[in-house]
Amino acid sequence: MNRKFNSFKEFYPFYLSEHKNSICRLLHFVGTLLVLLTTVFSSIYNLKFLFLAPFFGYGFAWIGHYFFEKNRPATFKYPIYSFFGDWVMFKDIIICKENIFNN
Repeated sequence: MNRKFNSFKEFYPFYLSEHKNSICRLLHFVGTLLVLLTTVFSSIYNLKFLFLAPFFGYGFAWIGHYFFEKNRPATFKYPIYSFFGDWVMFKDIIICKENIFNN
């Protein structure tokens, strides 16, 4: 089913429901952290390394969905909202609003 969301605020609870598995959330967190580190490293040393960022961001997330969550990433249906959802979930994990190990 392809749901229509009128706002990110409406979408985010759905996004979290697609990330119930703690290993999937952990992989999302690690991938997003690597995107940040790659971006910083690239801006300091060599912009050529920036091409790695999508592989880290999407690669870790898709492994989490395929092997642990056993669902299709929301990115395929809601690419913009999912992109923002990943960053909000990353922030929520850092500030302990979202528990990465809560199944």
